[in-house]
Amino acid sequence: MPITLSLTPEMEQSLAEGALEQGLSREDYALQLLARAMPGARVNGKLARLLQSWVDEEDGEEQQETGDYLIQVLDEDRLSDRPLYPEAMKGVSW
Repeated sequence: MPITLSLTPEMEQSLAEGALEQGLSREDYALQLLARAMPGARVNGKLARLLQSWVDEEDGEEQQETGDYLIQVLDEDRLSDRPLYPEAMKGVSW
């Protein structure tokens, strides 16, 4: 659906600069900005930022502790006496 917008010179300049930085046409850049401003996009954007913040936190020690705990619990909760993750295979198969 074609829409015609009247932009102030400042808005037009800002749009042109943003499009140039992104390597997009002004029209494509404007569509991208509009898509990000839509209500659904805001929720998705917040979720994406939250998930990315978890990835960026990188706490290796905490991840190692969690992994060790999970292995211990899985071995303890087995019906078999044979461990699912035998210590002798650590670093070889898991």
